[in-house]
Formats: sequence, C-alpha cells, structure tokens
Amino acid sequence: MKLFISADMEGSTGIIDPSYCNPGANNYERGRRLMTADVNAVVEAALAAGATEIVVADSHHKMNNILIEELHPGATLLCGSPRDHSMMQGLDSTFDAAFFLGYHSRHGMPGVLSHTMSGAIKNMYINGRVVGEFGFNAIYAGHYGVPVCLVSGDDQIAQEAKELIPAISTAVVKTATSRTSAICLPPAASANLLRQATQQALARVREIKPLQVSLPLELTIEFAHTGQAEMAAIIPGASLRPGTTEVTCLVEDPREMYKTMRAMLNLAGTAEFF
Repeated sequence: MKLFISADMEGSTGIIDPSYCNPGANNYERGRRLMTADVNAVVEAALAAGATEIVVADSHHKMNNILIEELHPGATLLCGSPRDHSMMQGLDSTFDAAFFLGYHSRHGMPGVLSHTMSGAIKNMYINGRVVGEFGFNAIYAGHYGVPVCLVSGDDQIAQEAKELIPAISTAVVKTATSRTSAICLPPAASANLLRQATQQALARVREIKPLQVSLPLELTIEFAHTGQAEMAAIIPGASLRPGTTEVTCLVEDPREMYKTMRAMLNLAGTAEFF
C-alpha cells in the first residue's frame, strides 16, 4: 500500500487564526509542531494498517513548515517550492490512496481560515462546478486514478469534501465558530481521532472512486479585482469574460490545469490594488 499525504496547515489541530500559519508570527512555531503532530499520527496509523510507503507533501505557503527532525521515520517528506503541481507534487499512478490533512473550506464559505489558494482568488470552477483546494486537488488525483480517502480539518471542510466524495472518511479536529475561532480537540484527542480515521480510510480504499472530470476541461478563475484578472488573461488561450473578473481557459487535462492555475496566480500577484 503506497500512500500520498498532502498536508496543509490551516485545518490542523488547534490552529484558528493567521498567527499560527504565517512565518514570523507569534504562534507560527506552535503551528508547525501541531501540523507535524497531526501528520505523525496518521503516518503511525497508516504503517500499522499495512502501508509500505508514505510520501508527505508539505503543502502550506512556502511548503517548508513540517519539522523534519520530528517527522515519523516511516515517511519521506517533499518540502520547498516552487513545484509545478504545488500541493500535489509527487503524486502519480503508483499510489493506492491520497489523504488531505489540515485542509480548509473554500473562499467565501464558513470555516476556519477559509480561502482558495490565495487572497487573489475568489472562486475556481472546473467545467462550471465551483471547487476549493480540496476539489481542485482531488480532481488532480483522479487524473492518476488515485482516490482521496481521508480529509482532516474542521467540520466545514468535512462537509465540502463529502459533497464531492460521499464515501470519504473525515477527521473533524475542530468545529468552526467563526473564520478565526473554533471548538478544538486537544492534541491527544485529535491524534486518537486521526489514527481511527486513518484505519477506517485504508480499510475502505477500494470503495472510493477517484474524482474524475470530462476532458478537455474548462478552468475558470474569478479574481478579487480586475487588474489581477487582466494579468491572468495574458496566458495563451485564456480569455477575460467581459464585465467580470473571471478568466477562462480550456486545458487538456488536470496536469495542465494545475500549471495554468499557478501561472495565472503568479501573474495576478503582480497587479497592485492601488
């Protein structure tokens, strides 16, 4: 059993505001330890359940948050950036399952630190269906025939994930009470929950179908302001829908989808608000 883990930070145990997620902020080092502990609980349980190879992709911000000196020795760590396929770099068809740990709900929805990729993006659509980071990355996994079998985070990402993959296992480590507050499980209880969810998810791998879409696919990104959209529309084949901040592009497959999104986001980041 070969397992791919994409680990974000905002949905990790005990993390409730940007002070835990932004390098240099007062709670960031605590956030790194909490994120690493969540990953370790899952790695431990996955090995006990029969996993033979586990790759962890650090998938937050600059992608260098997990404390490798504290990481379970049964896993290998992909860290650092840039990466062509960002949060999903390293995944291919040799993996049996993917887990998304520490994930969060999409922009504009309730949930702890909800957003989609960055502050520049309001919404992303694949073939007309709105997706957040969970859906975007699950479609990428589906391209390789890999099912996403577990998501951890707050109650809102659990609901978002089940709307796309009803049979997915969820580990709700906190219940959102606002975008920057939650009722949180303490780390010991959270670790137990993550271990139980891991065992359940790996026992049901064959019951979960990879999330796949028709090809070629239409990628549409709605940006926060027009200047960002105008820059993103420079991408060959992209077009800005008149009267909106939506940029649309037809792409061959989810691999091209991911690289196109990253290119659009990088271009949009050059547009100043004032």
